[in-house]
Amino acid sequence: MKNLNWPIKVFFITFLLAAAFSGATNLVADLNVIALAIVLIIVILIGIIFDMIGVAALTSKKENFHAMASKKIKGSKEAINLLNNSNMVATVCNDVVGDICGIISGSFGALLAISIANNTSLSLVVASIIVTAFISAFTVGGKAYGKTLAIKNADKIVHRVAKLKKMLSIH
Repeated sequence: MKNLNWPIKVFFITFLLAAAFSGATNLVADLNVIALAIVLIIVILIGIIFDMIGVAALTSKKENFHAMASKKIKGSKEAINLLNNSNMVATVCNDVVGDICGIISGSFGALLAISIANNTSLSLVVASIIVTAFISAFTVGGKAYGKTLAIKNADKIVHRVAKLKKMLSIH
């Protein structure tokens, strides 16, 4: 039964975050094309950054942080805690936040395509194809690049996240 607690928590966290982000669709619906495109890019970047954090948590070496902790380097104990829970960190970062950003970027993309079609001579079909292709390419390309960076800089990323977590006192 203990093994079911985490997936149930993830379900509810995801539900609440998705509801909040989906509600944001109403807030951006009236933005102009450029502002909507900027918001869309920010959502995609958030997904890419959280994907990097999740990958870094899975590939970082705990031993490096034990050595840092012995030298009393700030954030090292928090980093060890993150790495002790790397599966949960990766789930929240890659699956919860990353997947929600992917879904929300689709909603924002639909709004952007409609806005482009309404403000230009492009048909809705053409605008939708262009926006969908951009979202897909930027997301997949960004995550591919981000994963490479995350693997090469896993310890740095985990340490920065741990220091940020400590500074914000997130438990």
